[in-house]
Amino acid sequence: MAKAPRAWQRMLSGRRLDLLDPTPVDIEIEDIAHGLAFVARWNGQTQGDFAYSVAEHSLLVERIYTRLCPKAPVKWQLAALLHDAPEYVIGDMISPVKAAVGPGYGALDERLTAAIHIRFGLPALLPKTIKAQIKRADKVSAWMEAVQIASFSEKEANKFFGRPNPDVIADLNIDLRPPVEVRADFVKRHEELLAAL
Repeated sequence: MAKAPRAWQRMLSGRRLDLLDPTPVDIEIEDIAHGLAFVARWNGQTQGDFAYSVAEHSLLVERIYTRLCPKAPVKWQLAALLHDAPEYVIGDMISPVKAAVGPGYGALDERLTAAIHIRFGLPALLPKTIKAQIKRADKVSAWMEAVQIASFSEKEANKFFGRPNPDVIADLNIDLRPPVEVRADFVKRHEELLAAL
């Protein structure tokens, strides 16, 4: 009988995260921040000297979400910050690759998301309205990224992501930074939000 393949990963914290059955006790924010700071969005096809990381994207989405929903409770701001947290172990796949991989990717993402949410005091499943609001902020971020660093024309970005309200993105710019800086800012913002809960 064949031995089952290894389905866990050792984290820098020393935790052993089972990808098929993740538990909240094996999740640490430092592992998430470190992983996300080194995962490139847009398959690394962005301008600049540093990759645009999922951690940087997550910080931007949380800022946009807060602008779109200024009266939202802090817990939903935290959910916005953590919206792509599973990618610290499964990476950031562009939509065409996710479609090619099939439903298994979505199921894995859902299990990891639930464990991460529970670890930080959020419901395993977000209310549909909150999830939709975060998705809206995510699309605004994608539009900004497409235009500012991924070589899309505004017309092309509008087609794929929708044109954002200029007031929402006023004074927001994408500045690519070294992963160590982004990692530190991600952990700091997470701590600020947890302290405000």
